[in-house]
Amino acid sequence: METFASALKFVLPLFIILMLIELIVAKIKKKDVIKSMDAVSSLSSGLTNTLFKILGLTVYIVSYDHLLKHIVLFPIQSKAIQYIIGFLVLDFYVYWWHRWRHQYNILWNEHLIHHSSEEYNLPVALRQTIADFFNPATFLFAPAAIFGISLETLTILGVVMLFGGFWYHTELIGKMGFLEYFLVTPSHHRIHHAINPIYIDKNYGGILIIWDKLFGTFQEELPDVKPVYGITRPVRSWNPIKINFIHITLLTKDALRTSNIWDKFRIWFMPTGWRPADVAEKYPVPYTKDVYTRENYMPSASIYLKIWAWTQLSFTFLLMAFLIMQIAVIGKQALFVYASFIFLSVYSYTSLMDKSRYAWLFELVRLFCALGIINFYGGWFTLDNFLPHGTSIVLTYLIVSTIVSLAFEYFEFKTNTNLVEASV
Repeated sequence: METFASALKFVLPLFIILMLIELIVAKIKKKDVIKSMDAVSSLSSGLTNTLFKILGLTVYIVSYDHLLKHIVLFPIQSKAIQYIIGFLVLDFYVYWWHRWRHQYNILWNEHLIHHSSEEYNLPVALRQTIADFFNPATFLFAPAAIFGISLETLTILGVVMLFGGFWYHTELIGKMGFLEYFLVTPSHHRIHHAINPIYIDKNYGGILIIWDKLFGTFQEELPDVKPVYGITRPVRSWNPIKINFIHITLLTKDALRTSNIWDKFRIWFMPTGWRPADVAEKYPVPYTKDVYTRENYMPSASIYLKIWAWTQLSFTFLLMAFLIMQIAVIGKQALFVYASFIFLSVYSYTSLMDKSRYAWLFELVRLFCALGIINFYGGWFTLDNFLPHGTSIVLTYLIVSTIVSLAFEYFEFKTNTNLVEASV
């Protein structure tokens, strides 16, 4: 928990710098690759995923420590060779676990968030799940355990994979020459995020593209077929928490609604998107039949709403940064309280971005939760030790936030047109 938080202190600034570079280059090239509300949604998803990882809520069917204790056969002493073997095993794991999450209904729920954006840029890389409570695929690490690859080595490689899966989420880099033969490049991964019939469900690789070429899932980017991004059942929301559970909610409803007993069980393990025939007919859901005529989700938003969305994201990011810095001091119980408040904050302001009629209510609940936290802990956790009147600043902001939310509800949300948003 604390190790991951420590790594974030170095990784997050690098991510922010690269996203700023992409924004600047896009402006210079006059390319419309970053939409304001979509970017806020993506970055908010990154906050929730980071928090989920810090909490360590994922349960593994077999821990890597258990594998190391029982199946080490040929322990490797050389650190260099350990890193080489560990990297290949980890990348192999990423390929297959990624591929399975695309192929089965029950697994798609925890990966849908990453594909939910209808744009393609570096912030999209941060759209990661908070729904992977159970991971059955750790057996794929068995080859690493056979050679005695240490958990520390795999952890370091995991940070490398984290960055390696970030940089290629951009439209600003074309094909990269000989690197296209063995690395996952922006061109390769653009295909993975596309829903064009020729592109869909291709290029699952994490760092190496060789697994796709070896197992028949590789597709090159074609010069005359521009990728269309998103998913075939669009989520039509900026709320990353809602998006994380939208598929599992539909699966649960379908399992309860269908009159076929067998369908109630097999729906979870059928190919992604499969629904019982009786339910699909009675309860249709939006589906993109022609990707080239699809209308993207871009509700009209005033400049004031965009500025406020970025303000809310910035405030929540500061709260998150303080948590990361103080994670060892705050304590485990308080950590879960703090995390719950951040999740509520993200849900609240992204609901406002969606123009939800209940956004003001979520803000009011958030304010009362903050009052409860301040009363119980005698302040906003340890903030007053670092910032004079820090608790008062947080409370004042939350009061203003509630008032602003009510103002948007009254002055802006009376109309609900769906116009294409200009990029910031």
